[in-house]
Amino acid sequence: MAQVLEFKLPDLGEGLTEAEIVRWLVEVGDVVAIDQPVVEVETAKAMVEVPCPYGGVVTARFGEEGSELPVGAPLLTVAVGATEAPAPPAPSAAPGSSASGASSADAPAAGESSAGSESGSGNVLVGYGTGAPAARRRRIRPERVGTPAAPAPAPAPVVEPEPEPVAVPAVAGEVNGQQGPVAVVSPLVRRLARQHEIDLRRLTGSGPDGLILRADVDSAIRRAEEAARAQTRTAPDGPAVAEAPTAGAAAPAAAAERIPLRGVRGAVADKLSRSRSEIPDATCWVDADATELMAARAAMNAASGPSGGPKVSVLALLARICTAALARYPELNSTVDTAAREIVRLPGVHLGFAAQTERGLVVPVVRDAHTRNAESIGAEIARLTELARTGKLSPAQLTGGTFTLNNYGVFGVDGSTPIINHPEAAMLGVGRIMPKPWVHNGELAVRQVVQLSLTFDHRVCDGGTAGGFLRYVADCVEQPAVLLRTL
Repeated sequence: MAQVLEFKLPDLGEGLTEAEIVRWLVEVGDVVAIDQPVVEVETAKAMVEVPCPYGGVVTARFGEEGSELPVGAPLLTVAVGATEAPAPPAPSAAPGSSASGASSADAPAAGESSAGSESGSGNVLVGYGTGAPAARRRRIRPERVGTPAAPAPAPAPVVEPEPEPVAVPAVAGEVNGQQGPVAVVSPLVRRLARQHEIDLRRLTGSGPDGLILRADVDSAIRRAEEAARAQTRTAPDGPAVAEAPTAGAAAPAAAAERIPLRGVRGAVADKLSRSRSEIPDATCWVDADATELMAARAAMNAASGPSGGPKVSVLALLARICTAALARYPELNSTVDTAAREIVRLPGVHLGFAAQTERGLVVPVVRDAHTRNAESIGAEIARLTELARTGKLSPAQLTGGTFTLNNYGVFGVDGSTPIINHPEAAMLGVGRIMPKPWVHNGELAVRQVVQLSLTFDHRVCDGGTAGGFLRYVADCVEQPAVLLRTL
């Protein structure tokens, strides 16, 4: 005999409240081991494989690929102790309850033995997972199981595993100004329906047991918009407008495409909007002769030989220059505690760098960059960039930065006024390095020129400090030997 345990979408960290199911890694009836990844989800920060803390047979999955689930919603149920796929439940048992009246999601009470408590690891995500959930007992409703309520708590029953999903209870609440039960659990879905005046009671959910998902509401919104457009093409009191337009008549305007701001795009929008609304930023910039920096990089890579290790990139050299500049101007390696009205200077440099991926712009973070040399920084940038391209960055690798380096020169542009990566205090932007006429040693020459721009929080420092930081960076670009004083 086995006990069916429910595994819920865990808290993935950093304040995330929902995730989108990208790909299921197991099927109903599969045998899973403790901490085996069972589903791949996409949050606003990264793609994450979620491991299951129970070992046993998968009896049900909740949510289709492409649907969004809030944190705490059921992901799947596992029959702990089972060795084969469970048989269907008895017809008299209601979905979501066992024949003995115990919910598959219930954990045993304190003092009772449980296969789940012994088999579950509690490590939902390494570094970000929840601990083992506290044991709790739910009240059994006699009318749902068809048996009278027990006068006293009974020992934990052993239940048959169920292949059917746990029933989603109807959520009673106000929908478009009217009261009524609706098969929807997500407050985001209900809010979206209210905003677009969609009556949830008229929708048929595509989720388990008719659960209404966000995709169902999006489809209803699209149908409503198409119906509205069709009405505008029809005369108020007569037939449709003439099929053949007159000569010179303008063609009907195409419908605007609506793209939901969610996932990485939504996270970027929220962070940049918050940065512009909270941070009084200012930008200064300078052109620098990068000819000597490029020559120094070529010498470093030539000295390593054909098989002497990875090449040092320009971005790695600029990152090393930034750490040296932040040691001289620590005001820019800080954040502002608005509640306490304090500037918090941070002890270490966790250097973020902007990386463009198919999922959008992400900012991986090189930890303790102030303790690394250019070669070490370059190797870490290369490793994190590859993880970003494959969508395998963890939330921990995308958060905690104290200063950001943005190399927008890879897009073929010279300058920009970057938006600060909230809650940091500054960002250095780097344009493309290209041959330009330049006065060198009193004569006009063709040199490798780059534009550097610094956007900074004017609360943490004034223009003098920002200008000093940027001038030091430019001096190191023009004369890399300047760095020798700090190495």
